[in-house]
Amino acid sequence: MEPTATNPNRWIALYVLCAGVLMIVLDITIVNVALPSIQDDLGFSQSNLAWVVNAYLIPFGGLLLLAGRFGDLIGQRRIFLSGLAVFVSASLLCALSQSQEMLIGARFIQGIGGALTSAVVLGMIVTMFPGPADQAKAIGVYGFVASAGGSIGLLAGGVLTEAISWHWIFFINLPVGIATAVLTRRLVEPHEGIGIGEGADVPGALLITGALMLGTYNILEVTEVGWGATQTMVLGSISLALAVAFIYRQARIANPLMPLRLFRSRNVSGANAAQALLVAGMFSMFFLGALYLQEILGYDALGVGLAFLPATLVMGTLSLGFSEKLIMRFGPRRTLLPGLVLIGVGLLLFARTPVDGNYATDVLPPMVLVGVGIGTSFPSLMTLAMSGATPQDSGLASGLVNTTAQVGGAIGLAVLATLATERTDSLSGSVSHDAALNSGFHLAYLIGAALVGLAFVIAVVVMREAPMPAAEPAMGEQGATASPEASEAEPAYSES
Repeated sequence: MEPTATNPNRWIALYVLCAGVLMIVLDITIVNVALPSIQDDLGFSQSNLAWVVNAYLIPFGGLLLLAGRFGDLIGQRRIFLSGLAVFVSASLLCALSQSQEMLIGARFIQGIGGALTSAVVLGMIVTMFPGPADQAKAIGVYGFVASAGGSIGLLAGGVLTEAISWHWIFFINLPVGIATAVLTRRLVEPHEGIGIGEGADVPGALLITGALMLGTYNILEVTEVGWGATQTMVLGSISLALAVAFIYRQARIANPLMPLRLFRSRNVSGANAAQALLVAGMFSMFFLGALYLQEILGYDALGVGLAFLPATLVMGTLSLGFSEKLIMRFGPRRTLLPGLVLIGVGLLLFARTPVDGNYATDVLPPMVLVGVGIGTSFPSLMTLAMSGATPQDSGLASGLVNTTAQVGGAIGLAVLATLATERTDSLSGSVSHDAALNSGFHLAYLIGAALVGLAFVIAVVVMREAPMPAAEPAMGEQGATASPEASEAEPAYSES
């Protein structure tokens, strides 16, 4: 690890890696804005149009954990570059698509590349920045990209679709991806993995990939068939059975694909659980809030992107400029708690938005509150989620962080959208269409706030403060300079 820790180019390397992550994150939301244009051009039906998004999300959500572990086994840089190659090639196929089948197939391949690329980045960052201060700052940069990329995608998708055509939301990935790959090879030092023999559990890989892909598909289909449908129950049971079989296998074999020792850390387990709940709650603002702006206030695609821009700027300012200082001064857990409170308050304020709402008074204030909360919460959560990972497990821990975010987001969106629709349908005929629609959104915001509240409880009860020393002492001096409470708290970076 020492050569990387003294690499003078590591900050430039960080920005290069985050450019690759931003490209992946953007692709999740940038397509949403272009869906009407894609539908008109390729003749998609309303039901088939969802597969432009789902074909990407299913392999993406299903392969993150496996890709992260393979990064530990055969080298994280190698997995990152392989993912970039797959993603860029698939982006070209998407851009050139002239049929529904070609676009959906290319999107599936793109999801595979996205999973390979994004699964290992957080692990690479932890390896490049072992010192607490630099690591907190680096995770702040990554946290901004991961949390704000979705809203940037709304703006970029609106600009590209309206100014040129939907094909360019995919063409734009080519120069970005190629430049990222070239610079990664030059700036990021290769580290050999621990060896494929240390975790080459093929049956386990099939079990967890099948469980996650099937589970992701099932969640995405809930909005079409309903939670009580036979399909939902059967596929959910199969997915759960595969996951249980995977965990049972990992506990019994000598070289597991996912060593369960990682979950002995209260911070790792608690941070991942809290993140899943937080992302699920946030989706009520980012997705249903966008629908409120479009369908009730009459914003166009570009207007929605611009409306979210202040929140993005706030997230960026905090994540890039202040989160590291806050984490070093107060610790990640103490920084996390007020951030969660601000997000919860922001969602509660969103539940008061009227049908004839005004952006400046009804939308902007809660959006800024949520932006402040995200800008402090996400870097803290990622710091805690990686705190129990050894260098040999950092790729797995990174993949786990991304997996809980994706699964939490998918479940959250399905639950919130379904409940919002049910509330809207129950009010149809008794109030105006906009009032019924807005009431459904309000219910989703309230549930989202409750999920964030549950994340707060987990942070208080489960997580422990990871002491972050103000200075970065030499390894031999670390014990002498640690604070008295350090012996009782969970180490920030155990055995790394």
